[in-house]
Amino acid sequence: MTSGAIDPAGATADVIIVGSGAAGGMAAFILTKAGLRCLLLEAGRDYDPQKEVNMMAPESDAPLRGAATPDKPFGYFDATVGGGWQVEGEPYTMREGTTFRWYRSRMLGGRTNHWGRHVPRWGPYDFKPFSRDGHGVDWPISYDDIAPFYDRVEKMIGVNGGRIELENHPDSPPGCLMPPPKPRVTEMLIKAAAENIGIPVRAAHTAVLTRDMPNDVAPRSACFNATPCARGCTIGAMFQTTTSFLPMARATGRLTVVTDAMVARVVMAGANRAAGVEYVDRKTGMRHQAKARVVVLAAGTCETTRLLLNSAPGGLANTSGQLGRNLTDSTGASFRAYVPALANRPRYNEDGIGGQHIYIPFWLYKEQKNGTLDFPRGYHFEIGGRFGIPPAAALPRVWGAGLKKAVRSASGATISLTLRGEMIPNKDTFCEIDPTTKDRFGIPVLRFAFRWSQHELNQVAHGQRSAHAVFKRMNAAILGPELPPEQLITAGGEIIHELGTARMGPDARSSVVNSYGQTWDVGNLVLMDGSIFASGAHKNPTLTILALALRASERLAAQMKSGAFA
Repeated sequence: MTSGAIDPAGATADVIIVGSGAAGGMAAFILTKAGLRCLLLEAGRDYDPQKEVNMMAPESDAPLRGAATPDKPFGYFDATVGGGWQVEGEPYTMREGTTFRWYRSRMLGGRTNHWGRHVPRWGPYDFKPFSRDGHGVDWPISYDDIAPFYDRVEKMIGVNGGRIELENHPDSPPGCLMPPPKPRVTEMLIKAAAENIGIPVRAAHTAVLTRDMPNDVAPRSACFNATPCARGCTIGAMFQTTTSFLPMARATGRLTVVTDAMVARVVMAGANRAAGVEYVDRKTGMRHQAKARVVVLAAGTCETTRLLLNSAPGGLANTSGQLGRNLTDSTGASFRAYVPALANRPRYNEDGIGGQHIYIPFWLYKEQKNGTLDFPRGYHFEIGGRFGIPPAAALPRVWGAGLKKAVRSASGATISLTLRGEMIPNKDTFCEIDPTTKDRFGIPVLRFAFRWSQHELNQVAHGQRSAHAVFKRMNAAILGPELPPEQLITAGGEIIHELGTARMGPDARSSVVNSYGQTWDVGNLVLMDGSIFASGAHKNPTLTILALALRASERLAAQMKSGAFA
């Protein structure tokens, strides 16, 4: 527990915020800045990247040379503590025939400490998908409603990038973006090959600073292009709430943070009013209650849904029956190739910012609209390729000195195109409370059902053909066989973009919350994470989560200042 303005065992807060990631961090910053006293409850442990992150050590200094372990699935130095695909004593279950992977962060700042940082804007089609192709539902808001919040978030968190100038890929107004980094050699080659066959390549929008961002409380420095972002960032170049929103909210004197606080349920003061929450101290197992005028749930899509399902018979705020339904994740598939022309190239520093400098946005909206494609929603490619240890498939079967020589030769000659695509909600994909299994705190756990539809399988098959066409244009050797989409596509949840289980909509009959995340059934209960999404889009969701949280937090602050929820 960190000190603040509220004793969680005593005085009542204005707002309780559950979760400290993108949405929770934004809510804490905006609400405390507006003069409201906030109690933030985080299920994971306290975490300060400026004290804990080892940015410079080589993997050879790590136990097992940084190999993945159950408690460090992305390597020893990766900024994951206390969480992962499996959390001891906190299981989840799956219906028979289902494969679903649920990644949970158990640390202050949540997934913002170790996320991908790709932050494209959603476009007009993404908010009105049903009107375009008859699948799923439309959002109750449009791109025009959220565009001003995109502008502000890009400036607040620090996003670099360039113009897209493509259908359904809105460009940011001048002054919103920092300059993008220059493409690497491998990226320039991919760009030349892709554009030669009609596939556009653009600068990626990435939440990594390319210019300093001064701040009296949480100054952040431009990336120095030398260390993996996934380790966390002591200089704040990568956006994470632990180096931005949370310290700025604390500086107001109106934020109290309690870590290791596993929220079990929302406590009610009446049929339509929340009184606060009950939480378990993960260290002692003791239960506590905290009270507030308003409860904000920002624990992550599935954790927020578990909370609501455990808070009342049939689920709290579930008049619509949609709670837990409409679960989606991004589709995923990876394609790699070896480029002989890049072998034995001179060694130099091309680290750049963490991740890609350019990417391939979806480019076939017209073909989709006129029915010449056999899938209704888009995908994009994230690009990989730089100096590093090449995959085994790119190496000959030699040993000793021959192997060392082959590794040096192939380093920098392997490229990848990683597909991320949109999933359409289907009736067979959802989460619910397991009728018998509980975690070590006695809280009933989630049970998942998941199925990709033919739409997603056709999409991934098309993506494979597109990726291979780019590779062939480069005279590259494709690594791995051409596979059916059922074998290519990732497991549900594996892309960690789960969304939609408490979706927003126009009324209480068809949705859980309104366009501001306010539950229809409980006026002082507001949801601000990915659970409220009405659809997924192929574009990574974090920028939209932040924009929606900013919009909802400012409305909530205005309501409370005018006397609402007193």
